Parts: sequence; C-alpha cells; structure tokens
Amino acid sequence: MNLYKLVIICLLVVSCKKDKHNDGVNTPVDYFKNGLLVVNEGLFQQNNSSLSWIDFSTGLINNEVFEQKTDRQLGDTGNDIGRYGNKIYVVVTTSSTLEILDAKNGNSLKQINMVDGGTPKQPRFVAFTNGKAFISCFDGYVDVLDTTSLTITQRIKVGANPNEIHVANNKIYTVNSGGLSYPNVDSTISVIDPISLVETQKIVVGKNPYRITSDNAGNLYIVVQTGLNTVATQLVKVKPTLEIDTVFNWPVNLMTKVGSNIMIYTLTESNQAAIQLFNPTTKSIVNSNFIDASLFTTFYGAQYDAHRNQIYCFDAMSYVNSGYVRVFTSNGVPVKNYQIRLNPSKTLIYE
Repeated sequence: MNLYKLVIICLLVVSCKKDKHNDGVNTPVDYFKNGLLVVNEGLFQQNNSSLSWIDFSTGLINNEVFEQKTDRQLGDTGNDIGRYGNKIYVVVTTSSTLEILDAKNGNSLKQINMVDGGTPKQPRFVAFTNGKAFISCFDGYVDVLDTTSLTITQRIKVGANPNEIHVANNKIYTVNSGGLSYPNVDSTISVIDPISLVETQKIVVGKNPYRITSDNAGNLYIVVQTGLNTVATQLVKVKPTLEIDTVFNWPVNLMTKVGSNIMIYTLTESNQAAIQLFNPTTKSIVNSNFIDASLFTTFYGAQYDAHRNQIYCFDAMSYVNSGYVRVFTSNGVPVKNYQIRLNPSKTLIYE
C-alpha cells in the first residue's frame, strides 16, 4: 500500500463502521492445494489483517486460516506474502512483524518482531534468493534473514523508506521512496549484491519511486510518483547496465508481469482508469482496454498464474468493504469472482 492510499484509508476509517463479513463456514484447511492463499491488508490501525484460502476444487473460502492455525490475529496491515522452499513469509507492516508459516499446511513456525532498539522497522516487502529472504524496512534498511535458521543475520543500509524489493539479473533492487520525508522525497533505487550483502550502487530514477518489476530481458520498470497527494506518475525503464533507457509519461499506478508483457493499471488526475497491456520489446501499448476497468470499484493489484494461464485481480471495494479476487483469462475475459476480506493485495498460487 503506498502512502497516498494510506492517507485515504485513514480518513475513511474515521467515518466507517467495522466491516461485516459473510464468511460462510470457514471450513478448516488441512493442506494448501489447488487454490489461492490471499493476504488481506485490513484497515490501517484496526488490527484486522487476515489470510483467506480460496479452494478451487470445492469453491469454498476460508477467511480465518491464520486464526485457526495460530489462535491469534495476524496483526495490522499485512503488506506482502511470499513463498520460498517449504515456508511462507507474511510481512505485517504496522505491527512490525514477520510471520513464518509452513507452506504445506499454514502452521506457524515463528513470529519475528521487526524492531531495532525498541523502534519498529515497519517491514514492507520481501524477496528471496541464495537461501535468504530480503525484507525492505521503512527505517532505511533491508534486513537479511537466513531461511534455514530463521534469524536476521544482517541489516543493509539503503535509501529513505524503501518500498518494493525485486530480484533480477542476479541482483536485488529496492525502490527508495522517502515518502515519510515529503516533500523531500528520495529518488533512487538501491542495488544489492546477494553474495557480499552490500549496497553496490544507487541510481536516480525520479521522485518517490514505489513500484518495480522487470521484463524477460532483465530491464527494470519503476513507477515514480511526482507528489504525495497526487496520482501523477511516470514509468521509467532502466537497462540491466543500470542506465535509464526510457521515461514513459503514463499515469501508471500498479503493474504486474503477464507472460512476456506487463499489465499496467493507469489512473489519471481526472480519475479515468484503464487496465492496459504493455509490450516491453516494442515499448508500446498493445491493448489499451485489456481488462475492463469498470468491473472494479477499487483496483488494488494483480498476479498472473502461468500454470492455469489466469490473472487474479484484487478489488478493494473503496477500502472499507469486503474485497474481491476477480479472475480473468490471459486474454482479459472475466471468469469468476471470490468475495473475501478487507483490501486483498497479494496471493500465493497453489497448483
């Protein structure tokens, strides 16, 4: 969740009652198979983040997976989820915790309190390589966690308020937003060597970078935001040699890789939304209406399932109502909707 959305959610919480859930039976889940494990952010400072399990075989939804497995709440602002080997890592930002679960059944293996000298680190996103988890923390560091011992072994100093973190080209990249120092935001991405575990370079890409992905050729794509209370953005392409290639003056808000293309969600200052398909090779939009944006109340992200050739899109429903996972074919055709909890934003895909 970027800072602009966080401000909106804080304002909405003041005037909205707690969401009432239509959870169905919440049948306990023995093993994760043929479905989606979704992290729902919940509402900021309401301590209502959750995990939802969508079973494709039965169509059943369990919105209390974490509570049933641990007998406790997930916490405040579940921001990211990732799987590496036989473990799941859930990043809970406002609670400053990292939940580590068994990837087969969701049982709790360890909870790590992400604090430094009593000060919350505010972990944001997680990425994996070389047997380690790399967690971007809003206090200006990337934490290195050994995935065998489940201990944080090192902290790497990067830029201000690092947000998304990404592995490509045998390197780790994190975008340094500097959003908490607005209007004096950061404008860099940090490059980390996964072997020496040091920041090797910083590259200036534009104000307040907060999203990053890469194409099949290893080029990086970074969304930069021109201000805190605006949706004005640009998409910056950076070569694997770390030289800026192109700046696209498109109002990109979110993006996800779909095969060899990148699906982008654009939102103009006048609130005109579109979900488009971008071809990195030709540097062009190949489908300006790839998915009908009018099908969403609040588009909140997407992930591509290469195994089923489907796209799972998240609808936050104005941030204060039960959200949806909306399923589409790889051609952008609607398939099915699943109603889950508040502000779904990331998923793990199980075959």
